[in-house]
Amino acid sequence: MNAVLDTNIVLDTFVFADEAAKPLRVALEAGRLRWWATAAMREELDRVLGYPQIAPRLAYYGLAPEAVLDAFDRHATLVEAPVKAPLTCSDPDDQKFIDLAVSRQALLLSKDRAVLSMKKRLAPWSVQARSALHPEDLHEPA
Repeated sequence: MNAVLDTNIVLDTFVFADEAAKPLRVALEAGRLRWWATAAMREELDRVLGYPQIAPRLAYYGLAPEAVLDAFDRHATLVEAPVKAPLTCSDPDDQKFIDLAVSRQALLLSKDRAVLSMKKRLAPWSVQARSALHPEDLHEPA
């Protein structure tokens, strides 16, 4: 299975230990999910890890920003930024996730309202937009 993860999902998975993100982390660590990403997505994560409201959370979990970036580097498959998708997100900061998910026909995991509101528009492009990975997503068809 292929997926594109927005920055909040990455934080939930590698910083906040969100219960809903556990299947995603297990799938990534087991190599059962290919996570597509671009350099711009990594740069955004790096920038967000420096936000003042994130520093206390990192400290609480005993993490350094470098550890989160190392997890990104270990699990994400970096690709060139694709051309803009024929769909436009109302939040320009989220367009890069839409573009990559459409170009790779990948599951798009996001908690962003602007992205999730595009579910129906993304479906014809073979993209499912959801807020979490479900364990049944990774079962092989019988």
